[in-house]
Amino acid sequence: MAMMEARKSLDWITLVLAICLFISPWVIGFTAAMVPAWNAWIVGVLLGALALATLSVFAEWEEWASVVLGLWLIVSPWLLRFEADTHVMATHVVLGVLVVAASAWAVWDFRNPHAHA
Repeated sequence: MAMMEARKSLDWITLVLAICLFISPWVIGFTAAMVPAWNAWIVGVLLGALALATLSVFAEWEEWASVVLGLWLIVSPWLLRFEADTHVMATHVVLGVLVVAASAWAVWDFRNPHAHA
Protein backbone atom coordinates (compact mmCIF):
# COMPACT_ATOMS: atom_id res chain seq x y z
CA MET A 1 0.00 0.00 0.00
CA ALA A 2 2.83 2.41 0.81
CA MET A 3 4.30 1.70 -2.61
CA MET A 4 1.05 2.73 -4.29
CA GLU A 5 0.91 5.92 -2.24
CA ALA A 6 4.50 6.78 -3.18
CA ARG A 7 3.66 6.33 -6.86
CA LYS A 8 0.56 8.50 -6.51
CA SER A 9 2.70 11.19 -4.84
CA LEU A 10 4.96 11.21 -7.89
CA ASP A 11 1.90 11.53 -10.14
CA TRP A 12 0.69 14.50 -8.09
CA ILE A 13 4.14 16.04 -8.49
CA THR A 14 3.90 15.54 -12.26
CA LEU A 15 0.45 17.15 -12.27
CA VAL A 16 1.78 20.18 -10.37
CA LEU A 17 4.71 20.41 -12.81
CA ALA A 18 2.26 20.25 -15.73
CA ILE A 19 0.25 23.12 -14.24
CA CYS A 20 3.44 25.12 -13.66
CA LEU A 21 4.46 24.53 -17.27
CA PHE A 22 1.03 25.52 -18.57
CA ILE A 23 0.94 28.81 -16.64
CA SER A 24 4.63 29.63 -17.20
CA PRO A 25 4.02 31.77 -20.32
CA TRP A 26 1.91 34.15 -18.21
CA VAL A 27 4.03 33.98 -15.07
CA ILE A 28 7.37 34.45 -16.82
CA GLY A 29 5.90 36.66 -19.54
CA PHE A 30 6.51 34.90 -22.81
CA THR A 31 2.96 34.68 -24.19
CA ALA A 32 4.00 36.85 -27.15
CA ALA A 33 6.70 34.32 -28.10
CA MET A 34 4.32 31.95 -29.83
CA VAL A 35 6.58 28.90 -30.31
CA PRO A 36 7.71 28.45 -26.69
CA ALA A 37 4.32 29.51 -25.34
CA TRP A 38 2.43 26.97 -27.45
CA ASN A 39 5.04 24.36 -26.60
CA ALA A 40 4.44 25.00 -22.90
CA TRP A 41 0.66 24.93 -23.28
CA ILE A 42 0.50 21.77 -25.39
CA VAL A 43 3.03 19.79 -23.36
CA GLY A 44 1.46 21.06 -20.13
CA VAL A 45 -1.97 19.79 -21.19
CA LEU A 46 -0.55 16.43 -22.31
CA LEU A 47 1.42 15.98 -19.08
CA GLY A 48 -1.58 16.97 -17.01
CA ALA A 49 -3.83 14.50 -18.82
CA LEU A 50 -1.29 11.72 -18.37
CA ALA A 51 -0.87 12.52 -14.67
CA LEU A 52 -4.63 12.50 -14.12
CA ALA A 53 -4.98 9.23 -16.00
CA THR A 54 -2.18 7.67 -13.96
CA LEU A 55 -3.73 8.93 -10.73
CA SER A 56 -6.97 7.12 -11.55
CA VAL A 57 -5.43 3.86 -12.84
CA PHE A 58 -1.68 3.32 -12.94
CA ALA A 59 -0.24 2.22 -16.27
CA GLU A 60 3.48 2.04 -16.87
CA TRP A 61 3.15 3.34 -20.45
CA GLU A 62 1.74 6.62 -19.12
CA GLU A 63 4.89 7.13 -17.06
CA TRP A 64 7.06 6.37 -20.10
CA ALA A 65 5.03 8.87 -22.13
CA SER A 66 5.70 11.45 -19.42
CA VAL A 67 9.43 10.65 -19.60
CA VAL A 68 9.32 11.29 -23.36
CA LEU A 69 7.48 14.58 -22.86
CA GLY A 70 10.02 15.60 -20.20
CA LEU A 71 12.86 14.79 -22.58
CA TRP A 72 11.10 16.85 -25.25
CA LEU A 73 10.96 19.79 -22.83
CA ILE A 74 14.71 19.48 -22.24
CA VAL A 75 15.66 19.56 -25.93
CA SER A 76 12.83 21.71 -27.32
CA PRO A 77 14.57 25.09 -26.77
CA TRP A 78 17.27 24.05 -29.24
CA LEU A 79 15.04 22.15 -31.64
CA LEU A 80 12.46 24.96 -31.76
CA ARG A 81 15.15 27.68 -31.66
CA PHE A 82 14.24 29.63 -28.54
CA GLU A 83 17.40 28.87 -26.56
CA ALA A 84 18.48 32.51 -26.75
CA ASP A 85 15.80 33.53 -24.24
CA THR A 86 17.47 32.12 -21.14
CA HIS A 87 14.45 32.42 -18.83
CA VAL A 88 12.18 30.55 -21.23
CA MET A 89 14.86 27.99 -22.02
CA ALA A 90 15.63 27.41 -18.34
CA THR A 91 11.93 26.99 -17.54
CA HIS A 92 11.55 24.29 -20.16
CA VAL A 93 14.78 22.51 -19.22
CA VAL A 94 14.25 22.59 -15.45
CA LEU A 95 10.63 21.45 -15.66
CA GLY A 96 11.67 18.78 -18.17
CA VAL A 97 14.34 17.43 -15.84
CA LEU A 98 11.86 17.35 -12.95
CA VAL A 99 9.23 15.56 -15.05
CA VAL A 100 11.78 12.98 -16.24
CA ALA A 101 12.98 12.43 -12.67
CA ALA A 102 9.47 11.99 -11.22
CA SER A 103 8.28 9.71 -14.03
CA ALA A 104 11.45 7.63 -14.13
CA TRP A 105 11.26 7.24 -10.36
CA ALA A 106 7.65 6.01 -10.69
CA VAL A 107 8.72 3.46 -13.33
CA TRP A 108 11.64 2.32 -11.19
CA ASP A 109 9.33 2.08 -8.17
CA PHE A 110 6.87 -0.03 -10.17
CA ARG A 111 9.54 -2.37 -11.52
CA ASN A 112 11.36 -2.79 -8.18
CA PRO A 113 8.68 -3.44 -5.55
CA HIS A 114 11.15 -5.36 -3.39
CA ALA A 115 13.16 -2.17 -2.83
CA HIS A 116 10.52 -1.10 -0.29
CA ALA A 117 10.68 -4.25 1.79
